[in-house]
Amino acid sequence: MSIAADAPIRDRATALIRRKRLIAFSIPTALLVYFSYIFFAFDIPGLAERARLDNAVLLASDSWSYKTHITRDNRSGSVEYAIEGERKGEYPDGQRPDWVTEDGETVTIDLEDGHVVTFLPENGVIYEIPDWGTFEARLDGRDIVTNLGEDIPDWINASSARIAIRTEGGRLTLTRSRTEVFRYFGGWELFWFTLDSPYHGTSPGQILFGDQIDPDRPNLAGAWNDFWNNPMWRHAEVFWAIGETILMAFLGTFGAAIVALPLAFLAARNFTPVLLIRGLTRRIFDFVRGVDALIWTIVLARAFGPGPMTGALAILVTDTGSFGKIFSEALENVDQKQIEGVQSTGAKPLQRYRFGVLPQITPVLLSQVLYFFESNTRSATIIGAITGGGIGLLLTQAMQTQKDWEEVSYYIILVVLMVIVMDWLSGILRRRLIHGSPGGE
Repeated sequence: MSIAADAPIRDRATALIRRKRLIAFSIPTALLVYFSYIFFAFDIPGLAERARLDNAVLLASDSWSYKTHITRDNRSGSVEYAIEGERKGEYPDGQRPDWVTEDGETVTIDLEDGHVVTFLPENGVIYEIPDWGTFEARLDGRDIVTNLGEDIPDWINASSARIAIRTEGGRLTLTRSRTEVFRYFGGWELFWFTLDSPYHGTSPGQILFGDQIDPDRPNLAGAWNDFWNNPMWRHAEVFWAIGETILMAFLGTFGAAIVALPLAFLAARNFTPVLLIRGLTRRIFDFVRGVDALIWTIVLARAFGPGPMTGALAILVTDTGSFGKIFSEALENVDQKQIEGVQSTGAKPLQRYRFGVLPQITPVLLSQVLYFFESNTRSATIIGAITGGGIGLLLTQAMQTQKDWEEVSYYIILVVLMVIVMDWLSGILRRRLIHGSPGGE
């Protein structure tokens, strides 16, 4: 072959190499430009500047620990002791934590490791802080007077109306109305029994095998009643809310499947030859699934009011569109020979659908419905927060208080466990219904 004949091949090869080099250079450049745009459009520098890692650490510690509050009313001088500062967690009269001592109007709080707070008469307070010194403060009229100089550490927030000190030993806040000390402990205190329960502080062995603790009730019955009706952790209410969440997902998912199945025949090309009917049905499916379930939740809540049933309807509307699309596509792929075989026996149209069509699409139907049911148990949590039902409502309420983060952790763990259980059960059902055995495929 001549050199002249090789020239077009060489030119095409050169052009191809040049194009690939251009692509290899342009793709990283485009990505760099895109990420640069994101860096400034999302205000990453401002986000880093506004970040409060100390608040994040505090929130994380609140999720796995609890606080005991020692609170003095600066108007009456009375002192209260309560877990998480709640009335339901208040120590009975005459009782207090063993690390607190009272001597008349003086209250000494030992936070360990040298951290000691003392409530003095006439609304004074002293905080002995190791490796720093002694902080003193008192109310002078409507102002708080302290011994702080100009060089104030960043772990002290001070003004004439409020003092907040956060150390390794605990926290001290002082306002015109009250003086309060928080001490942190690991665990979820009062999760089993509140302080007024006779079973608080007892071991499982004492309850199961020991002498009768409450003279009016057997140990097991009394312990179960006090746990189930725990006024702080509200176990009965929480498990009822879990049941509501699962019921919302169940009604919405299976209700959508029942509605979508007959409509799917109208959207399938091989069962509905009329273009107008088929196109209209498909557009309805597109519309109801194109609007997110949260939007349907808000719309339906305005129409029917809040409640678990409204959440179930929102899931039903959204999933009807999704199921309609999935089912119609499954119908369009059925084997016509099976339908013709059933028809050859003299079966009527409904019988042809029942024995020639449904057995073919049943595995797809069951698999998708069970998958959506599992997924909707998560979605029902968020929907319940809007409609006022299920575990989502309790989760939102706990977050809004900005102090019950251990309850938030409790609810999140329950939601995760609920999803795990639903995944496990749906897997068993899929294998049993589709493959005929619970153990495997």
